[in-house]
Amino acid sequence: MKVHQVLATLGYGDAIGHEVVGIQQALRSAGYESDIFVETADSRLERLTRDYRELLDEDDPGRLLIHHFSIGSRGSRLAYALPGRMVLVYHNITPPEYFVDVNPLLVQLCYMGRRELRAYVPRCHLALGDSEFNRQELEELGFLHTGVLPVVPGFDHLDGERDWHVVRDFDDGWTNMLFVGRVIPNKRIEDVIRTFYAYRRLFNPRSRLLLAGSSSGFEQYFAMLQQFVARFAIRDVHFLGHVSDAELAACYDVADVFVCASEHEGFCVPLVEAFHAGVPVIAYSAAAVPATMDGAGILYENKEPGHVAALVDAVVSNRALHEAVVSAQEAALGRLLDKDFAATLLGYVEKVLASPAHPAHEVAPDFWRQFETAERLEELRQYRPAIYKALPEEGART
Repeated sequence: MKVHQVLATLGYGDAIGHEVVGIQQALRSAGYESDIFVETADSRLERLTRDYRELLDEDDPGRLLIHHFSIGSRGSRLAYALPGRMVLVYHNITPPEYFVDVNPLLVQLCYMGRRELRAYVPRCHLALGDSEFNRQELEELGFLHTGVLPVVPGFDHLDGERDWHVVRDFDDGWTNMLFVGRVIPNKRIEDVIRTFYAYRRLFNPRSRLLLAGSSSGFEQYFAMLQQFVARFAIRDVHFLGHVSDAELAACYDVADVFVCASEHEGFCVPLVEAFHAGVPVIAYSAAAVPATMDGAGILYENKEPGHVAALVDAVVSNRALHEAVVSAQEAALGRLLDKDFAATLLGYVEKVLASPAHPAHEVAPDFWRQFETAERLEELRQYRPAIYKALPEEGART
């Protein structure tokens, strides 16, 4: 039996990439034939993938496609048009308003992706979120059969050799505040910098901020952050860029506290990486973050920098509080790791394969062209309603 995965791109070192490879391993261990079909892949992972167009040669309507939905792609549209059962895995799409004035193309792609997702409601046998937050969004969009395929990350990438250059540079008795994540507006990295500035001024001048994450595609936002740091002469802010696994492990080793100000997350794997590394986490209570924290760490709702800086000082300077926070994080991580990812996945797969196949999903040759036209017309209706006044009223004779 074939159970394949299809997605736009397989990235190196990101949460989706880890999950896709984990799904393939679980499926193959259970005896399924399982390949990963993509449009593009990181060169370090390309050997694990096949070109998405090869799905056309896999003429087997009895197969199951696991479709990782992203912001609209040729791979997604091909999967939509192919016969056979489909399970959709939704990793969430960031609301487009975060990218206005930063990445206009991504504004459009995120907007269209969120609208396009609705087209898959009748196509899928099952729609899975990788968190309860994402599952609820699928339900609100109209998917009838939903579930949660929990993110149970592995930590092999953090348990290998460290890059000792990082340790040498930053393991010096200073307090290291860390954030890990893409340099992207919804992460609100400027708020992390504000917190660090307040902490440094009010509590501890012997401190630094480490920001690990790629800024590719968001160079304008990255430049805005650098200008912000320069304007207020905030010293000891280190943008580390896209780090290797060895560098990332070293960052967690030298970190005294992990601060997250993100306003939109579908899960946020770095939070549980910090749990694994024994680094106390202070995070803004938004989107899926509270569920991921699972009662551990410290959540805050007041974003005033002095308030968050005081939380940082408390967890760094109070040893008893520090140990209590880390202990609670270890318990939450244990509950997460106790979830049997492979058994949950295989249970969903077996259930879908045992269900009656939907009738062949007919897709007209111009389906997606018509879909895009309808999207443009809907946008006009919302933002330029006067344009429709030139049309005759419904039911009027012409």
